Amino acid sequence: MPNPQFTKPWHGVPREEILWNPTVDVNACIGCGTCVTGCSRLVYRYDYNSQKAVVVDPLNCMVGCTTCANTCPVNAISFPPLETVLDLEHRPQVHHVIEDDLLARREQLEWHDVLPNAERRIRLSVTSIENVGLRTRLVNLSPLDASDCLCQFIPGQYILIEIPGTGWLARAYSIGSAPRADGSIELQIRRSDEGRETSWLFDKIAMGDTLIAHGPAGNFTLSSAPSASLLFVAGGTGFAPIKAMLESLLTLDLDRSIYLVWGNRQAGDFYDLDDLSTWVRTSPLFQVVLAVETEDAQLNVPTGVTIFKGRVDQAIANLKDMSNFEAYVAGPPAMVVPTLAALDTLGIPRAHIRVDSFGA
Repeated sequence: MPNPQFTKPWHGVPREEILWNPTVDVNACIGCGTCVTGCSRLVYRYDYNSQKAVVVDPLNCMVGCTTCANTCPVNAISFPPLETVLDLEHRPQVHHVIEDDLLARREQLEWHDVLPNAERRIRLSVTSIENVGLRTRLVNLSPLDASDCLCQFIPGQYILIEIPGTGWLARAYSIGSAPRADGSIELQIRRSDEGRETSWLFDKIAMGDTLIAHGPAGNFTLSSAPSASLLFVAGGTGFAPIKAMLESLLTLDLDRSIYLVWGNRQAGDFYDLDDLSTWVRTSPLFQVVLAVETEDAQLNVPTGVTIFKGRVDQAIANLKDMSNFEAYVAGPPAMVVPTLAALDTLGIPRAHIRVDSFGA
């Protein structure tokens, strides 16, 4: 029988709703018993007659754990795709349960030492708010103290934003603009109906409000190879770090091909199309493909921009001669996984691909 100690909800999601447990290939199993004796949750039992491992209590399995498969000497154990768990992790309600648990158990979980090179805390003022597309908001933030500046950040990095007075943990947002001389930055925020912080940023934020920024941080940045052709792939607001990189690159007179493939489910979710149009007109080697999955609205296509009806990975499959490109991919896991498979078919080595994956 499943053990109630192990079958309680996983970060608020009932365990019986989560498809996560091992499967044993009985033809491959050699009966060594490593999985049976190594699993402290008694997922397995041992058939002493056939000398095979048997999955008896699958709900006892720890969500995301694959230790038994990793230690099986003949690879007889398999699990559902890890995306099964990643999809759950990016549900807003799961974020909330984890955050509430961290805050409630602070006395037990807090580490009291000090990290070396701790990130700066900068107070930022909201200087402009603009709604773009169907669900996206651009928020510009400027340092309250003239001595503070994020102008030295590397395009592609992110910051952690803390909303004073809420008691919530800080959330990571990619900086959506190239470095600005006045120290201001742009955030591109996609509304999540069940997200606490995004709801605040859409429904309560006002001009002049003060937010706290930690950072910048992250290594999703351009490599030092100056001559490589570049392929940028964005899903949704994964366009933010990509835009920051493009702004920085396209101000230089570079003699190399640069492709952007940007995908959204709905045509109305695209924004900054005027910028794309300007970059295409002024940079002959810059090409843009917008991939839209549904035909919910007519998209006003900028001159020089190609529209593809379908997913990002399908749009990538139509590209040619990409084996010598470097690729930069930013977006949610559901978009990143098939995108990486598509890049494999183009012949781009994994060593030449950088990924920034985030939740909804």
